[in-house]
Amino acid sequence: MNRTNRVAFDLPAVLSGALLAIFFPVSGAVAQGVGQVARSPAGVVSAAQPMAAVAGARMLEMGGNAADAAVAAAFAISVVEPSMNSIGGRNQILVRTPDGEVFGIDGTTSVPTGYDPKTAPGASYGYATVGVPGVVAGLMRLHSEFGSLPLEQVMAPAIDYAENGFRLLPGEAARQAFGAADVAKSEGAARYYLKEDGRPYQAGELLVQTDMARSLRRIAESGRDGFHAGETARMIADDMAANGGFLTEQALADYQAMDSRIVRGSYRGYELVGSDIPASGAISILALHIMENFDHDSMTDEAWASVVGQSLALALTEYRRPPSDSSAVRVTSKEWAAELARQVQTPMAEDSLLFDKAPVLSGPDGEGPYPGPSWLQPDTGHTTHLSAADGNGMAVALTQTIGPNMGSKVATPGLGFLYAVTLGGYLGINEPGERARSGISPLMVMKDGEPELVLGAAGGIRIISAVVQAVTRVVDDGLSLPEALAAARVHPGINEDGNLVGLSVEATALDGWDDESLSEFEALGFGVDAIRRAGAFGRVHGLQFNRETGVWTGAADPDWEGAAVAAGPPGGN
Repeated sequence: MNRTNRVAFDLPAVLSGALLAIFFPVSGAVAQGVGQVARSPAGVVSAAQPMAAVAGARMLEMGGNAADAAVAAAFAISVVEPSMNSIGGRNQILVRTPDGEVFGIDGTTSVPTGYDPKTAPGASYGYATVGVPGVVAGLMRLHSEFGSLPLEQVMAPAIDYAENGFRLLPGEAARQAFGAADVAKSEGAARYYLKEDGRPYQAGELLVQTDMARSLRRIAESGRDGFHAGETARMIADDMAANGGFLTEQALADYQAMDSRIVRGSYRGYELVGSDIPASGAISILALHIMENFDHDSMTDEAWASVVGQSLALALTEYRRPPSDSSAVRVTSKEWAAELARQVQTPMAEDSLLFDKAPVLSGPDGEGPYPGPSWLQPDTGHTTHLSAADGNGMAVALTQTIGPNMGSKVATPGLGFLYAVTLGGYLGINEPGERARSGISPLMVMKDGEPELVLGAAGGIRIISAVVQAVTRVVDDGLSLPEALAAARVHPGINEDGNLVGLSVEATALDGWDDESLSEFEALGFGVDAIRRAGAFGRVHGLQFNRETGVWTGAADPDWEGAAVAAGPPGGN
């Protein structure tokens, strides 16, 4: 059954007034009508938490540009979605300027000097996993090189949220509760994310973070040096030294947000622009390059989804290869994609379930479709993404993370924020000075030099599959971005040898594949793992531009609690 015609067109347009009253901060009024879709010629911000989107849109209404909006939203979301990101984490940023140029900023966490991966303890959380944070340096570069408003003005919403408090959304409360046992082992983290009796905060309860407000004020007053030098840096270094961490004051001082390596490709006449290693823009582009070799219009939605899943599997095997300075050239090569496409099995005709070559999707014993886990394990769906655009042609795609849920589960007493997991093997084995790669993939899709899509996602390695499927739903299915984000997704299962062994398919209460579709996947020869967990297939927060009307449409993934907020009076169709 072709699912393209069954997409839910009625997305939840507006959060109710009661919900706004419960969950928005006590300190400031929030515009009524905050929802998951917003349109305006003056710009839109889409983020994974409504308060962050509101903070960004406020900057546009104050005369700021998309860079100001993105910086405001990024600092704000570090306060209000702390399970997913932090100023102690990492980010990747793509900027499209009004004159059409694209720049990238790499704020990835790095490995401190003096860290020896051969002797350092392997760990999934704790002080020994903390590398050099990059979020603040990345945001400071974005603001200083592209912003227009004073930094104090841009950071004011985040400071307000931290100092006066905000009420936890249900999803954030659930994630904090999930990590509470590990958070309790850190004096600082327990102070900030557990009540005095040791219980986590519940949905709707007020979370006040005065120490984080002070940390943010130092940044607002001194910029990068308000974090990478001075009082904050000394407090970080002293805490790390006392608890077995590797992060030093010198490592903080030496850290620089670097230029991202921009990678480019194309898909059915659209230009693709992303960030290379340590980000995964080249992997997203490779998957789309592979898919371009196939005729979408001749297939059912399920058959096309099987092509998408196989293309993602082939692209993701590249993720496991050791990177080199020339790897992006090969990975984004159309010739290499065409060679890989020969491994994809496609139905012979629209109404046929027979492949033009025998499926080889067998399990480890060669006994049919592989039903079990793969090296691409489901995770807690970590990371956050936001997109911002203004009315003058500037757009920003920004992904920010601390790794797994609640990151390292460590916070320095007196500072108020969590650190990302970088060391200990979580992102592979890395040497001092290296920046560990991840699935982060901010992406821009252009047509005739103008932006068409500005997007990115959260969700670990599923960031790549979420971004790729948003693009194909818009370009191939002709859906609007809000419709594309509501459409069901797939994710490949890959064994330790890098071979495709099955498909995870979305089966959520929102709008997943139905039983008829699942049966068709099985008839096509795939082992099927139907996942019903919210947010399991990545969460895209993006923008779409209508070149004819000049209107931006912002869309928040309906499988999350985010929002899109327009600047100025709503406009467009």
